[in-house]
Amino acid sequence: MAEAGYPDIEGENWFGVLAPAGTPKAIIARLHREIANIVAQPTSKERLAASDLEPVVSRPEEFSAQIKSELAKWAAVIRAAGIKAE
Repeated sequence: MAEAGYPDIEGENWFGVLAPAGTPKAIIARLHREIANIVAQPTSKERLAASDLEPVVSRPEEFSAQIKSELAKWAAVIRAAGIKAE
C-alpha cells in the first residue's frame, strides 16, 4: 500500500486453523503437531511459496493472542470510522 501512495494503511492476510470452543487441549496439541509437520514438508513449502504464502506455525496460545489483538485493532478502526452494522 505504501508503494501505491498510502503509507499509513496497515493490513496483512493470514490463515489459521480453528477448533470449536471447548475442544480438549490434547486434541488441540495433536492438531498443532500434525499441522506443523505437514507445513514443514518440502512439498507443502513449495506449494505455499508458489502462491506467495509464507508459512508460520505458531503455538495455539500465540495464535489465540494474535486473533484477540487483531479483533481489538480492527474494532478500534471501525469505531473511529463510525462504521455501523446494518
